[in-house]
Amino acid sequence: MQRAIATARDRAQRRRAQTAEAERAYESFLQEVAIPVTKQVAAVLKAEGHAFTVSTPGAGLRLASDRTRDDYIEFALDTASELPQVIARISRTRGSRTLADERSIKSDIPPDALTEQDVLTFLVDALQPWLEK
Repeated sequence: MQRAIATARDRAQRRRAQTAEAERAYESFLQEVAIPVTKQVAAVLKAEGHAFTVSTPGAGLRLASDRTRDDYIEFALDTASELPQVIARISRTRGSRTLADERSIKSDIPPDALTEQDVLTFLVDALQPWLEK
């Protein structure tokens, strides 16, 4: 029993250290990669007649439609999985229904390995329903 307790404590300690490192990498990812790319995307969308606003609530990033407050793409750090990764929550209204989806920016890639191209590719794909209108 003592071995099981010690193993569990060691695992929890490693997990806390991994989560703390992922949080630092995520903050850097937001500031250096995701926010600049998302602002550029919002500027292009606005120029093409699709009004979107970029905001940074808490430790996240949100690209929201100016038409409806329930239409947005929001980045967050998922530390619940074995490998912490950046996910996006996508919310889109269709009539009186709100459709919600949650997926990783790039599967099994830690925040510090994501590139500008990864963010751009993800956003272009996630924005398709709004661009079709």
